[in-house]
Amino acid sequence: MVNRIETGIYGVDQIIEGGLIENTAITVVGASGTGKTTFAIQFAMKGIEKGEQALFVTLEENPKQIMKEAEMMGWDMKKHHEESLFFIHLSGQNFKEMIEEQLPKLVKARKDYDIKTRVIIDPLTPVIWSTEDRLSQRELLEKLFSPLKELGTVMATVEEHSKPGEIVGEDVLLPIYLSDGVFHLEYFPVGGAFNRTFKIIKMRGTSHGEGLYPYVFVRGAGVVVRTTPVEVKEEAKGEYDKSFKNAIETAKALEVPEGVIEKLQRIRDGWSYNYSPDEILEIILSEYRE
Repeated sequence: MVNRIETGIYGVDQIIEGGLIENTAITVVGASGTGKTTFAIQFAMKGIEKGEQALFVTLEENPKQIMKEAEMMGWDMKKHHEESLFFIHLSGQNFKEMIEEQLPKLVKARKDYDIKTRVIIDPLTPVIWSTEDRLSQRELLEKLFSPLKELGTVMATVEEHSKPGEIVGEDVLLPIYLSDGVFHLEYFPVGGAFNRTFKIIKMRGTSHGEGLYPYVFVRGAGVVVRTTPVEVKEEAKGEYDKSFKNAIETAKALEVPEGVIEKLQRIRDGWSYNYSPDEILEIILSEYRE
C-alpha cells in the first residue's frame, strides 16, 4: 500500500489520489509572483498541524522574513520555531561543500530520532546557478534530493525564467527531470479573481488531473486551487457574512477538527475581496465531506 501525505493546499489532494507519496521530491516551478514560497509554507504548516516536523532550508530569505510572510497570510510559524519547525539558512554558502559534506551528517543526525519530517528547499535556484556545467548541476541535485528523501517528503521551489514560446524555461528542465512530481504555477496580470493557474506537469506513481486550474490567495487559508467547478451565487459584499456563517455551521455538522473552524473564522475576518467567498469555502469543506 502506498503511503500518502496531504499537501495542505486546498483543492490539490483531490486530483492526486489523496496526496503526495511519502519520501518523494516535488518541485514547484514558477516565475516571480506566482506564490511558490506560499505553497512551500502551506505544505510545511500542514505537516506541523498533523504532528510532523518541518525542516525549512532557505537559500535566500532569512527565517525571520519567511515567518513574517507567513504571518501576513494568517499563519503563526513563530510559535512552532525550534519545536516542530527548524530553519537552515544557507544564503551565500558553498553549495557543493554543503551538499557533499554537511548534508549527510545532518540527515544522519535527524534520522536517529525517527520523526516524520517535511523538507522544504526555497528556492533551489541558487544551487542550480552555482555551476554552469550541466553534469555538475545534475550531480548536485541528485546528492541533494536523495538523502533528504530519506528524512521525508521534499518540496523544492524553482524560479522560472522562460522565453516566449517555451512551455517551461530551459533553466528548470533538470530539476523537473529529477523530481518525482512537478507543480507549474503561472501568473497572467490581466485582472480578475482568477489570474493565476496551477498545472501538474508530472506525478510519478499517481493518476492526476491534467487541467489548467485557477488559484487564489486567501488570508487565513493560503492558496486555494479551483479543481472542482462550483456554482457561485451572486450576492452583495454586505451579505458575505451569511456565507461564512453557513460554512462554519456546515463544518461543525461535519465534525471537522477545531483548527478548521478557527481557519474559517480567520478567513472571514480577513476577507477583503470583491467577489463571493462561496467557491473558496466549498473547496475547503470538500476535503471533509465523505
